[in-house]
Amino acid sequence: MIELVDLVKSYDGVTNVVDGLNLTINSGELVVLIGSSGSGKSTILRMINRLNSITGGDILIDGESIQKKNPIELRRGIGYVIQKVGLMPHMTVGENIEMVPKLLGWDKKTRRKQAMAMLARVDLPAKEYYPRYPGELSGGQQQRIGVARALAVNPEVILMDEPFSALDPITREQLQQEILALQDELHKTIVFVTHDMDEALKIADRIALLKDGEIVQYSTPEELLRNPVNEYVREFVGNDRLWQTPEFLYARDIMRTNVTRISMKRTAAQAIEMMKDKDTYVGYVIDTESRPAKRFRGEVSMQQLKNARGRKMAEIMNPDAVFVYDHTNMAEVLSLMQEQNYKRVPVLNRDHCVVGYINRSALLNIITDVMPSAGSDDPVELTAETITEAA
Repeated sequence: MIELVDLVKSYDGVTNVVDGLNLTINSGELVVLIGSSGSGKSTILRMINRLNSITGGDILIDGESIQKKNPIELRRGIGYVIQKVGLMPHMTVGENIEMVPKLLGWDKKTRRKQAMAMLARVDLPAKEYYPRYPGELSGGQQQRIGVARALAVNPEVILMDEPFSALDPITREQLQQEILALQDELHKTIVFVTHDMDEALKIADRIALLKDGEIVQYSTPEELLRNPVNEYVREFVGNDRLWQTPEFLYARDIMRTNVTRISMKRTAAQAIEMMKDKDTYVGYVIDTESRPAKRFRGEVSMQQLKNARGRKMAEIMNPDAVFVYDHTNMAEVLSLMQEQNYKRVPVLNRDHCVVGYINRSALLNIITDVMPSAGSDDPVELTAETITEAA
């Protein structure tokens, strides 16, 4: 548990960047700090690991004041992931991950074993990436290494300061899901700073919205969307995100489940027969040898298969197919399909496995089933015209 008690930070002795803030983050929670520039969110994060000194008040971790701890030892026991990643360019990926274990005196064999395990945990083949250098990696791969390094000594607390903000939208979405999957497995106490409300809503157990060094609202994403406490929160969240319907609707509530899953090893002829059996014209290619098994790798259409006799799925599929996750909310699904003019998108679970798809027909059913219970002031307009444009 992390407790911020009457916390104050001033750089000039006159203006408080953080002003008497109180906040409790329970063990195993992922809490997002969000606010406009200058609201104090990154300052708070850096006070937790004493990169910034505390002007007043205190921070307790598991009931003990961090001010009683040696700052270096404190930081070595807290995972820290930043936007710029901070990998040492002259060191291999393995050496970067092993930095803190080495400082803590772990032997070489144990360090290597842990680094290899951390690479596998962030979905990077360990033998391939361990000897490589940061400059050889994409931004998303570098950020995965940053996460692996933060997890290397199995810390209970992890701090993440806008770690994905410099990445492209698809990579950012993938890494958000990786963090959620890791959190489901590891149950770390994570404090995550972002300026992106969409990101906050996707990943947070609770969100602390800051203004001028104070907390304006601290609540679950659902509560924030349903019941903003004042006009500032309403404007910050955005009317297009606010939900006033009785329940959240997610992709899993909308999707169709008669999907055709095709192994990467299947030929075009085999895939055509499988799709005929399911009466579908799009198939979703899966990797039966992945961990976890059956991860989504791409999609193929019946037309592609008819023109590719004798070839296997790995050669035919579109590996860049856009998807949504089963917990993606209705507003995001509509926005994606409308902006990109998609007629159908696969739905994945947190293990990156296909569990369904959403198409125009599924969306049209929402109008019939949901609109009677929705209020007339719904900010998310689910109309026949909107659905037709989106599909």
